[in-house]
Amino acid sequence: MISLQKLFGKTDIFYDLLEQSAEETWHSVQALKTLFSVAANSGDLEQFKQVRRKDKRITEEINAALCRTFVTELEREDIEQLANALYKIPKTVEKIAERFLICTGRVQGSEFSRHMGMIESAAETVVAMVKELRKKLHLERMKEMNARLQHIEGEADKLIMELLKDLYSGQHDPLRVIMLRDLYDLLEKVVDRCRDAGNVLSQIVLKYT
Repeated sequence: MISLQKLFGKTDIFYDLLEQSAEETWHSVQALKTLFSVAANSGDLEQFKQVRRKDKRITEEINAALCRTFVTELEREDIEQLANALYKIPKTVEKIAERFLICTGRVQGSEFSRHMGMIESAAETVVAMVKELRKKLHLERMKEMNARLQHIEGEADKLIMELLKDLYSGQHDPLRVIMLRDLYDLLEKVVDRCRDAGNVLSQIVLKYT
């Protein structure tokens, strides 16, 4: 007798692919942390490009699998929305790396450790939330993790306001102000992207609980 799984497709492939995409998010964040810590002009974009390309391939594989699979445990629209939300994280991280390498000489001495602490926590939480999907959607744990993402996003907002107050004090070179503002905005956007992915995950859980 042919099983429904064989007839309609192996549905757990989507959990595998979504988890792989989330892991690439984590790898991109770790690459950015390394870039910020190396000596000026000694970094390059290749690792970021590789991560983003790999994540793009995963997203394309998810879309292809959706075309081949008739029955999925999660709604097709939810899978697509989550895959796209995850892909935007390493894509934004790559933009930060590009800008940082362009203006390294002008932003030397700037400290990004507070940003990276928040981004690492946010990315780690997203990875944990994606892996939680396979465990059949434990609502309370997902709500706790999403609340953590919302808190991190709020702290990131406070941080950029604190930094902007210093940037606009009139004590800094105008070109340096422009470059740092650009980097700060993108760093905050990574946290926003993680929050967006968390919101998608929370909506999925609420729908199936």
